[in-house]
Amino acid sequence: MNRIDELQKEITIGNELPKFSAGDTVAVSYKIKEGAKERIQQFQGVVIQRRGSGATETFTVRKMSGNVGVERIFPVCSPFIESLKVMKSGSVRRARIFYFRERTGKSARIREKRRFTTD
Repeated sequence: MNRIDELQKEITIGNELPKFSAGDTVAVSYKIKEGAKERIQQFQGVVIQRRGSGATETFTVRKMSGNVGVERIFPVCSPFIESLKVMKSGSVRRARIFYFRERTGKSARIREKRRFTTD
């Protein structure tokens, strides 16, 4: 088992992403290839879950586009992720917040994590 883990570490592309978890609002800049052209598209939403480990780790981001909820799954080790910026750090009690899908309006808000400063 350890040999498999060592090989995965060698193969994986080291994307330096900031620490984030479920409940955080993130903006993912993602490269999209259309024919010979390449452009960067931003996808901003709430992280619903992080899943897997090592080379197969993924995270799901959900946003509302009009009145329609859109979810997108991103591999953490993807070479197409240009950057990931944590906009807000949310305070949730679960690792997977699928209950967020049924929420609309005020009930769809996520409390922001308190940050303590040492001034």
